[in-house]
Amino acid sequence: MVLVGDVVLLGVAVVALWIGARSLVTGASRLASAAGVSALVIGLTVVAFGTSAPEVVVSTGAALEGRGDVSVGNVVGSNVFNLGVILGLVAVIAPFRVTETLLRRDALAMAAATVVAAAVLVDGVASRLDGAVLLVVLSCYLGVLWIAIRRENDGAGGRSGSADGSMAVPDARDRTEVRFGLEGGRVLAGLVLVIVGGRVLVESAVGLALAAGVSEWAIGATVVAAGTSIPELVTSVVAARRGDTEIAAGNVVGSNVFNVLGVLGIAAFTRPLTVDPAVFVALTWLGVLTAFATVVLATGRRVTRLEGVVLVILGAGYSIVSLGG
Repeated sequence: MVLVGDVVLLGVAVVALWIGARSLVTGASRLASAAGVSALVIGLTVVAFGTSAPEVVVSTGAALEGRGDVSVGNVVGSNVFNLGVILGLVAVIAPFRVTETLLRRDALAMAAATVVAAAVLVDGVASRLDGAVLLVVLSCYLGVLWIAIRRENDGAGGRSGSADGSMAVPDARDRTEVRFGLEGGRVLAGLVLVIVGGRVLVESAVGLALAAGVSEWAIGATVVAAGTSIPELVTSVVAARRGDTEIAAGNVVGSNVFNVLGVLGIAAFTRPLTVDPAVFVALTWLGVLTAFATVVLATGRRVTRLEGVVLVILGAGYSIVSLGG
């Protein structure tokens, strides 16, 4: 009966995530248009951090329970899943060109954040000081994004009405206020569904995995990681199908930055983490995948379907190796 209940909860969670992700992407896209902010920035911030909320909840909760393997395995495994499976699927669904910003600033920030996280975990322990350092680095990255948003808004200053100037200024203002209220509510509702759905999915998936006798590290690095990455998966796939590839790619890159700096930082600052030696293999895999993904993003300013397939294979391979170990 317990297993049946977990399976049912798993299905309900997936439905909640799907509905929440559609609401989140739709609202975020329209907010970007109304505010004059690029879809890439929205994808890197609101969508990316929102869909990373399950990782925060799960990793911090695991840290408080003294389950460092689950906490760290969730972060590392989620980033592998994001780069491999999710970014790969986005490319397979809708091959996209890489913007200068995504390449020069955000992809490099993701690579740098991965190196910093590896340096923190190299001794198998993440102390409170390590957590504080990670959070400071994240704050610096957010500061750079804030400056970018201000510049975009300043560049859009003075424009009002429709693109052809046919709409009167008061009408444009009224329409914008309505849009912010409606779409803001849509984003909030989407985030709630994504967070709750992600939490329920993880709990049911872990229950099923434990029944199969899988180790804590393997659970954290695969089942929990994939479960908490479902919001990113659904959100990015929905965005890609809608043609919002900047939100889809920005969601993956932004989530990875937030995971290794924010999620790991919060978990370690909450309670020092001791990690299974398997973390070294996982970090090596993540490092190789991150390097490959960064190169893919730089090659011809376009991510092709073939490159997407390679990314998916690498991401799936990590899960197979982790479960086998």
